[in-house]
Amino acid sequence: MSQTTPNHTQTVSGWAAHDNSGKITPFTFKRRENGVEDVTIEILYCGMCHTDLHYAKNEWGITMYPVVPGHEITGLITKVGSNVTGFKVGDRVGVGCLAASCLECEFCKDSQENYCDQIQFSYNGIFWDGSITYGGYSNMIVSNHRFVVHVPENLPMDAAAPLLCAGITVFSPMKDSNMLNSPGKKLGVVGLGGLGHVAVKFGKAFGLHVTVISTSPSKESEAKSRLGADGFIVSTNSKQMQAERRTLDFIIDTVSAPHSLGPTLELLKVNGTLVLVGAPEKPLDLPAFPLIFGKRSVKGSMTGGMKETQEMMDVCGKHNITCDIELITPDEINDAMNRLAKNDVRYRFVIDIAGKSNGST
Repeated sequence: MSQTTPNHTQTVSGWAAHDNSGKITPFTFKRRENGVEDVTIEILYCGMCHTDLHYAKNEWGITMYPVVPGHEITGLITKVGSNVTGFKVGDRVGVGCLAASCLECEFCKDSQENYCDQIQFSYNGIFWDGSITYGGYSNMIVSNHRFVVHVPENLPMDAAAPLLCAGITVFSPMKDSNMLNSPGKKLGVVGLGGLGHVAVKFGKAFGLHVTVISTSPSKESEAKSRLGADGFIVSTNSKQMQAERRTLDFIIDTVSAPHSLGPTLELLKVNGTLVLVGAPEKPLDLPAFPLIFGKRSVKGSMTGGMKETQEMMDVCGKHNITCDIELITPDEINDAMNRLAKNDVRYRFVIDIAGKSNGST
């Protein structure tokens, strides 16, 4: 669709999946000209989210091929529309999951665009002009200025890229539950991956007591020594789980694989809250008794609005929070996708868009 839209005249080099094999190959396509409300961005880096894998392989059944993944984008502004204020050529900026919303509903007016019924994502969405959105696995992007944020000067652009998804996805529920202003409170983080490791960093920055909950005993030293976690629970160890019952105020569950919420809920104090930010393909087991006997809550959360995303970036600048990344070149995307499917990354792949091939396949 976007290749035939009249004002889509800018030729772009990117990488796309063309079928549910998920294989990513070079792809040339068109983007729109910079409009009066737009900024054009030279993409320097793009993080690889697990969502990219789901879309590339059509695991959610909604992929529109060809799909150009990528919603953890950092780069430099090269053009600014005449109606745009707050951005100028040369600015360091980021683009996350959102490309468009209705701008008129209660959520858009409250800076919660991510909950708008008409939200469109940075890729595999339908933009206002009817074109399919293509993401950050490409050398440039044109974005409406409302969906662009500034990247603090002190943050490296590569390690800051995953903050546009992984960072805001854990920051938003922590803010919503007042964990940003509750030093000494006890936070549990289920899963030490791309989202989980950032949640640990936020928790420590805000003075929380942080406990990592994982199926992998081998991650304990990393969680404590490298990331500064205060505690570590092996979720398959019933003795450890029993010993830590009713000790946590708040838990963020970042796991995308099917699992029972019952044992995790038992770790919460009375009135505690468990927030789901992982997206398993199958329904989760949610027993009633841990909820009833602990007056506990289970809720979900997705990314964040644009005002909140900028706030998150500014907090990261203040506390020097970035993601731990493995930097790859575009010719390594498929290898990285295969490793991502096995959760074999510490903790986020980031594509150096202009990176030169190192000869790998």
